[in-house]
Amino acid sequence: MSEEKIVRRRVVTKGISDSRTNDAKTQSQYQPYKDAAWGFVNHWYPALFSEELEEDQVEGIQICGIPIVLRRANGKVFALKDQCIHRGVRLSEKPMCFNKDTITCWYHGFTFDLEDGDLTTIVGNPNDKLIGTTGITTYPIHEVNGMIFVFVREDDFPLEDVPPLSDDLPFRFPENSERFPHPLWPASPSVLDENAVILGMHRTGFGDWRIACENGFDNAHILVHADNTIVHAMDWVLPLGIVPTSDDAIEVVEDDQGPKGMMQWMFTDKWEPILENKELGVKVEGMNGRYYRTSVVLPGVLMVENWPQDHVVQYEWYVPITDDTHEYWEILVKVCNTPEERKKYQKRYDLVYKPLALHGFNDCDLYAREAMQNFYTDGTGWNQEQLVSTDVSPITWRKLASRWNRGIAKPARGVAGSVKNTSLIYKDTADGHRPGYKVRKIEE
Repeated sequence: MSEEKIVRRRVVTKGISDSRTNDAKTQSQYQPYKDAAWGFVNHWYPALFSEELEEDQVEGIQICGIPIVLRRANGKVFALKDQCIHRGVRLSEKPMCFNKDTITCWYHGFTFDLEDGDLTTIVGNPNDKLIGTTGITTYPIHEVNGMIFVFVREDDFPLEDVPPLSDDLPFRFPENSERFPHPLWPASPSVLDENAVILGMHRTGFGDWRIACENGFDNAHILVHADNTIVHAMDWVLPLGIVPTSDDAIEVVEDDQGPKGMMQWMFTDKWEPILENKELGVKVEGMNGRYYRTSVVLPGVLMVENWPQDHVVQYEWYVPITDDTHEYWEILVKVCNTPEERKKYQKRYDLVYKPLALHGFNDCDLYAREAMQNFYTDGTGWNQEQLVSTDVSPITWRKLASRWNRGIAKPARGVAGSVKNTSLIYKDTADGHRPGYKVRKIEE
């Protein structure tokens, strides 16, 4: 018999209930989440900032393995499947629009109505019997406060069943202040608020969206930010970690109407900040408390209240592109009621928030997520991970997302990234093009 020590899965016996252990029974409750490498469909996602789509401009993106083309015409934004029914060409690669009502495939001239996606004509074959009998899927749009949101639906998802955008956005305040009270900071603004100013960016992350999303509210990952410039510049007390002290440290929200998600009761007696590890001689030395609270709602939207300053809230989306890339949206929202307040907020964003928070602080999250990606790439990592008490947060989220998502995404036929060893991928790599969110247009 081998004398090699047997390594066993850790069993937590103190401070955490059995219901939180990540055994086979627990894992079975989030199998749909484990199946959602390409994301959740039939949900609202940010598509572009309004300034990225000017009048008559056409842009192609990919969300949840679905190619989408957006065009602004007469001030209104339209979204259609970016894949011609004829032979699968992406319309956005070489935009062709003969009028304000249609978009045309530049290859063979198939022309589609912007409103309903119907095939209205074919440029060089205007009498063909196919005209008027088919078309491409359209996607609802909601544009608000400088952001364009698209409802990414399956082809047969009924338009009359599309929920309001607010159902896929974080909990709003002050209407939820009584439910989620906290005396340490003012009510957080929303992207839907009147006079809300949204500043931020989006960039491609190289890893699965689930890895990125869980990083956002992982209360043990704070360690990766210990040496960030903004932490030391502000002399913040940023804990080494935050551990749950009771089984009700997280409130799950599953109301009939509104967002489905979870709120973490941070900076209450339900969570304990760890400020020192005596065994390692590590101690937090900051002087100023930066009290914040994280919550997450479907389809994967993080809210960090009171961050990085009072009266400001940070939202993050981890928009699936493929099963191993996502578009990382980072925005800061503040209500500004006068031009002077807007100007002051813009300056603060340009000089402090963007370089030190969205880049300096969040850049650490990007490389931390990439560090985990290989472990989960083949799908077995979800079964091999050995979790601890702080991981109650991702476990709770996985169960919730499995119960309330509106559909598991599967890549549309013929989309970028569905096959990893194509000649086009090799060509793009050799030409120095990274995988990305937007379609790279054909250059003549």
